[in-house]
Amino acid sequence: MELQVEGRNLEIRKAWQEKIEEEKVRLDRHHPGLVHHLRVSIEETSQHKEGGHEVRLVASVPNDTVVVKRKGETVRPLLVEAFDTLGLQLKELQRKRRQNGKEPEGVAPGPLSGTIKKLFPFESYGFIATMGGQDVYFHENALKDVTMAQLAEGDEVRFGAGEGDKGPTAAWVKLVK
Repeated sequence: MELQVEGRNLEIRKAWQEKIEEEKVRLDRHHPGLVHHLRVSIEETSQHKEGGHEVRLVASVPNDTVVVKRKGETVRPLLVEAFDTLGLQLKELQRKRRQNGKEPEGVAPGPLSGTIKKLFPFESYGFIATMGGQDVYFHENALKDVTMAQLAEGDEVRFGAGEGDKGPTAAWVKLVK
């Protein structure tokens, strides 16, 4: 599992980093190989009187993305709560896939081509228009060898297609050079 930790308006403390690593190991033990990429962002917010924090976990799993947000005063308990919630959501996702007979199929066969139709860089996602006129959702965690900042609407891409809860989703996206 690839891990990315970022702090917004604050420095990541060593104790927080250690807790994130500990929770990552636990997550990987309970859901081996399910999460391909995990982004943890901790933000200091001004919405609380004495200041507060928001912890956001974004987990990329085959054909889907799971997001968990928690707000509060103290970071460490927020991390524990967010990782616990993520674990429950992953368990539910696997249960639904087993019921639907979709567990674990991985990536749909063969890469597809399309162009970037719309980008939402601050929300970390976008849409690809396929040659057949279908819109395919992708999250920035699905990007391979490229970042959201390097993409522009109209860029040609290749991607692995899958099915998310709300429709077609790209499991991975590469820029055609």
